[in-house]
Amino acid sequence: MSEKKGFEKGKRQYLDSFGKGGLLDVDFTTVSGASVEKLYASDDIDGLDYMDELGFPGQYPYTRGVYPSMYRGRLWTMRQFAGFGTAFDTNRRYHYLLDHGQTGLSVAFDMPTIMGYDSDHKRSEGEVGRCGVAIDSLRDMETLFDGIDLAGITTSMTINAPASILLAFYLSAGEKKGTSFEKMGGTIQNDILKEYIAQKSWIFPPEQSLRIITDILGFCSDHVPRWNTISISGYHIREAGSTAAQELAFTLADGFAYVEAGIAAGLDVDKFAPRLSFFFNAHLDFFEEIAKYRAARRIWAKRMKEKYGAKDEKSMLLRFHTQTAGCTLTAQQPENNIVRTAFQAMSAVLGGTQSLHTNSMDETLALPSEKAVRIALRTQQLIAEETGVINTADPLAGSYFVESKTREMEAKAEEYFTRIDELGGVVKAIEQGFFQMEIGRAAYEYQKAVEAKRKIIIGVNALMVEGEKIDIPLLRIDPEVENHQVKAVRNVRAERDNDKAARELERLGTVASGSDNLMPVILDCARVYCTEGEIIEELKKVFGEYEEPIFL
Repeated sequence: MSEKKGFEKGKRQYLDSFGKGGLLDVDFTTVSGASVEKLYASDDIDGLDYMDELGFPGQYPYTRGVYPSMYRGRLWTMRQFAGFGTAFDTNRRYHYLLDHGQTGLSVAFDMPTIMGYDSDHKRSEGEVGRCGVAIDSLRDMETLFDGIDLAGITTSMTINAPASILLAFYLSAGEKKGTSFEKMGGTIQNDILKEYIAQKSWIFPPEQSLRIITDILGFCSDHVPRWNTISISGYHIREAGSTAAQELAFTLADGFAYVEAGIAAGLDVDKFAPRLSFFFNAHLDFFEEIAKYRAARRIWAKRMKEKYGAKDEKSMLLRFHTQTAGCTLTAQQPENNIVRTAFQAMSAVLGGTQSLHTNSMDETLALPSEKAVRIALRTQQLIAEETGVINTADPLAGSYFVESKTREMEAKAEEYFTRIDELGGVVKAIEQGFFQMEIGRAAYEYQKAVEAKRKIIIGVNALMVEGEKIDIPLLRIDPEVENHQVKAVRNVRAERDNDKAARELERLGTVASGSDNLMPVILDCARVYCTEGEIIEELKKVFGEYEEPIFL
């Protein structure tokens, strides 16, 4: 009997015998609702061209990883997202994390900072320092990184609409320590398209926001070569309720839109693309997540080479940070979140992430306590030091299931790219509410599945503990933090040279009205201690503010 006939006979026998011993009454789909076959075999990856679809780690199309040695050469950066209260409070947490083995910093800002308001603005009341650190001016940034060598560590800042200003504060803080721009490395999220799609913390209209972003691309390409200028983020798209395939497709579509904006602004794609990075969610469905990361690398590499004409291999490398899925954590039985996070972190590592944040067990209840954040960091360290998964690159390659799912992810993303193109591109699709409605539908379907118990969440719709009492320490933010920060920003305005500040703000308005790069003048504003709110207000005079239409 030939090998093919033997295979077909064996498969028929398998299918005939399947289920004869009974089957669980379970919904055998991924967490995104995608179908999963009862078994995967060689015929599920018919025609797989190894070099075209996989290649070797560090080789085009980078499906198996962006570096040849992967974690044998260097572990992923362990970058816990942290920020609360004042810059002084958060600085203490940074030193704590660094003392316990963290290898990169990641700044969480409070809502007033994210939305461009100073702490003494009436719209900041009750929010100062609550969900992140309050940063109003260069002085706060100097305090935030006091005692930390900015040339010896990389810093990620989760900030979007006002990203240019927070970057200017950071660079100025380093400059005052004697650290040159060339030596400072890190990332600003700066992904405003994702804000219109999912997270909703925008300030200016889309076209004006893209002008600021291309100015950042140009400035950093020339002056801050180690800086990742956009962390193109699927994380918040997923947290808003998207499926894995939507997260993949919408994130890459945003990335392509930034590339096209940069090229349209006259920039050489190989000059700015190597500093674009990505930020993905690590959700619950282990293999679906791994397939997502592998498909992302392949799609990005092929588009950058074949559509955008990139010549530099670094332009084709999709490097990404991962954060475990905050939306999967539960207030009920919060200790279970440690286990969920460990599984999610493992999928990120097996998927080849370059840096990782692991959520803390208490994040549905409060900002993380020191104990909770230490356990979260230890989760990464356990994976790195004790499980053996770092020993070889992309260990699941060749799995019939993983390769089939990787192909499926790629195909679903391509379908979405076609639909977005038909709508006129990402900005037009945003204006028509396409992304928002697709995510809304996916979130609704998942919620229905949870309520019908077709999807199980331990502690929420199954295996509940009657009369449960929460028995973990929670971090409380002192209400006095807001009063302290309000006084601090007013002191900055009282102590600076206000004539200089006014001149720089006026110059900012003039540059914003023209076409020169905004970054040099924003930096000059930062150096004379203009506050974030003042800089934003000056830009609003020129750019206006965005209001989202109602989508039905």
